[in-house]
Amino acid sequence: MSRRILIVDDEPSIRKVLTAHLRRRGHETHAVGDGADAIAILQEEVFHVVISDLKMPVVGGMELLAWIRENQPGLPVILITAHGTVDSAVEAIKQGAFDYVTKPFDQDELAAVVTKALATEMRNARRHLEGDRVGQYGIIGQSRPMKDLFDLVEKVGPSPTTVLITGESGTGKELVARALHQRSPRADGPFIQINCGAIPENLFEAELFGYEKGAFTGAVTSKPGRFEIADGGSLFLDEVGELPKDMQVKILRALQERRIDRVGGLRTQEVDVRVIAATNVDLAQAVDQGAFREDLFYRLNVIPIHLPPLRERIDDIPLLVEHFLVRFNERLAKDVRRVAPDAMAALLEHSWPGNIRELENLMERSVLLSEGDTIHLADLPGLRRGGAVTVPGSEDIDDMGLKEYVRVHTAKLERARIQRVLEAEEGNVTRAARRLGISRKSLQTKMKEYGLRDP
Repeated sequence: MSRRILIVDDEPSIRKVLTAHLRRRGHETHAVGDGADAIAILQEEVFHVVISDLKMPVVGGMELLAWIRENQPGLPVILITAHGTVDSAVEAIKQGAFDYVTKPFDQDELAAVVTKALATEMRNARRHLEGDRVGQYGIIGQSRPMKDLFDLVEKVGPSPTTVLITGESGTGKELVARALHQRSPRADGPFIQINCGAIPENLFEAELFGYEKGAFTGAVTSKPGRFEIADGGSLFLDEVGELPKDMQVKILRALQERRIDRVGGLRTQEVDVRVIAATNVDLAQAVDQGAFREDLFYRLNVIPIHLPPLRERIDDIPLLVEHFLVRFNERLAKDVRRVAPDAMAALLEHSWPGNIRELENLMERSVLLSEGDTIHLADLPGLRRGGAVTVPGSEDIDDMGLKEYVRVHTAKLERARIQRVLEAEEGNVTRAARRLGISRKSLQTKMKEYGLRDP
């Protein structure tokens, strides 16, 4: 699906080059020559990313960034800067810009930054934005586990101590990291996030610590890393369990000495950064297996915060359902007002292996496909009373539309294939996952979805 990108630059040639490059990548673009024009069109139309020059004659990139942060805070802004204004671009990132590229820009580098920005925009669009009525810091929940979480954030947030957030995928670890930042004295400083599972291993060091001009092929200018950009604020290391072993040593040094070295640099730089890490894997077990350094684990795990899975906080499901109804009614131009009792019962009984993200996706699909103002049990594909996934029989299939027919048959084939492989491997989940070409965790999730147990 194409995404709308607003290009803002006072040089017509730059606008033309960016427009051509992004349209070749399948994006829809609109170009204007000044920040004032950008603000005017942003008030009328929807865009998913803004690419703006830093220096413009009337309203510059910093002023545009400030307006976007105030009025459309989830919209990523990528700045284009000349070599002499890199320091200003770094300051802009501290003020909330997503990233920057330097002139003359490399098209592959620009494409990579835009791809990451679009992914961030989609996450921002999904972020829980409810107020104190349902929780704090944008986190929805009034159950006992969530109240305990809010109390812990209140106590831990103001400290400079490193925090390790653990929990299954989809439980909201990023929201808790942001809450800790907002509660801290660093709240006015940058909150810089990096997904350790999304960075190629050979780029880790440059991404985290930066590099000097000429440090490697393609390093046509110097660039600060995420530690440096987060100076005075917080650095969120998501999926920290994915760190390569050689990088674990360097991050440990940065945490202990509060100093970093750019790739190819000769000067050690001091940084004042609070690190918040998150993982959905058992790091203690990874330490036992030799996959994660014990000293780094203890350095990160000073204050552990564990997020409960959704199945352990079912009291919050009605609140979450209400929140998603409001969100998707607005986004999809629908008017679904309620969930029928049998449908709510099924939602409460489901095991939710995908946690809040799974519930969110299910609600979006149900609101979109709903024919009236009420979601019934039949509108919740894959759920039934009792909580396991149901695969309809042939008597139900004849009344289905094409999309639902394909979904059901795909589920039946997938379930049958998993069951056969599990039987062939005598219930060994690790070997079965390898044979199916998926991770062990993914297989376990699918086994829960389909109500399968080890033979």
